[in-house]
Amino acid sequence: MKNNVLELRSLRKKFGALKATDDVSLEVEKGKIHALIGPNGAGKTTLISQIFGNLKPDSGDIFLDGKSITNTSVADRALLGIGRSFQISNVLMDFSVLENAIVAKISHSQETFRFFRPAFSDPSLIEGGFAILKRVGMEQMADRKVSDLAHGERRLLELALALAMEPLLVLLDEPMAGAGPEDTIFMTKVIAGLRGQTTILLIEHDMDVVFQLAERISVLVEGAVIASGTPDEISQNRLVREAYLGSDQ
Repeated sequence: MKNNVLELRSLRKKFGALKATDDVSLEVEKGKIHALIGPNGAGKTTLISQIFGNLKPDSGDIFLDGKSITNTSVADRALLGIGRSFQISNVLMDFSVLENAIVAKISHSQETFRFFRPAFSDPSLIEGGFAILKRVGMEQMADRKVSDLAHGERRLLELALALAMEPLLVLLDEPMAGAGPEDTIFMTKVIAGLRGQTTILLIEHDMDVVFQLAERISVLVEGAVIASGTPDEISQNRLVREAYLGSDQ
């Protein structure tokens, strides 16, 4: 095995007659941003769910940092180093930005008993929460209630929370979904800044973002990977253009 943080071997998942993932094999190299693209219904989120552990494949194997995690739980995968942001924002709306960061710090440190202490006024937890927010440039928003944030700001907070445990692998499921142009530019810059610091598997429909960020791209169509390569290789791939990128040149 090469220097891969994630390796998928022949993953299959069916829902009735539908092949959601069809013999998917994939390698994600350490420190790289690897994009997974494909049309709606291609099976991208289903594949991410199998990697994260909340959906079990019918067959095949998943390796994280060289160790099989195929049969481990979501909680164990998080402890082993998988972080995830979701298609739909997954933050605590009635809490402040800093309180969300503190909750993430507590949960990832496995010190859930600290909820019974005045956690939100604990200096060490506050410091740790600010460190989480600073990574994505949100420390100035610490006192704002999450429900008052713009959609793009919530997505940025979700990214911060996914990074809270310093994961080996971050799964980003459409981080630009619903974001305006300015938020997209800023989020792209933040994600680009993570290159080399962590490994990212990115699902994104915005092809401008994908080709700016990704060092490698895999294309999923009807549950199967039809091509993997560099952005240049993917952009020139006739099969990919016909199946997804919308060009017959």
